[in-house]
Amino acid sequence: MMPETLTDEERQQLLILARQAIQQAVCGASLVMFDLDCLTPPLRQPGATFVTLTKAGELRGCVGALEAYQPLVEDVREHAVAAALNDFRFYPVQPDELPELKIEISRLTIPQPLIYSDPAELTRLIRPGIDGVILRDGIRRSTFLPQVWEKIPDPEEFLSHLCLKMGCPANYWRRKKLQVFTYQVEEFHE
Repeated sequence: MMPETLTDEERQQLLILARQAIQQAVCGASLVMFDLDCLTPPLRQPGATFVTLTKAGELRGCVGALEAYQPLVEDVREHAVAAALNDFRFYPVQPDELPELKIEISRLTIPQPLIYSDPAELTRLIRPGIDGVILRDGIRRSTFLPQVWEKIPDPEEFLSHLCLKMGCPANYWRRKKLQVFTYQVEEFHE
């Protein structure tokens, strides 16, 4: 279940704080501390987010958390910096790239287990365009945000790509019953 939707002002504030955090980190400065008491209650409450960076419409970094462990505003700032500097798929963002970056924030609901009996049922239970999906097998896990459905709209292909992301064969979800969780997001961007 999604917590109360953020106001336009709260969304804008998170985007501004994310950009400031990225600029400070990319330029080698420490993050400026601020008083959480100056923020609205939703921004101070625990929240889990993914921050996605794009450049010229292409992915440039995406890092986040699946479970809330810190105030929403701190989660956004931490993952904005990590998306810029620590996404292992990309080299760190350089200062000259900053004006070209676009920031997207996805605020997650609490992941819920998806109970299924066979692979065919799994493909019917996940909701394209609505559900983010987590696959877990022991210590291995992978996730795709709901926005990934735009690029991979077929549920079977979606699950196969998630298996590959987890380091397993594409058809792993057909051969072994995995733990599956779904979540939804409140997405907003610059």
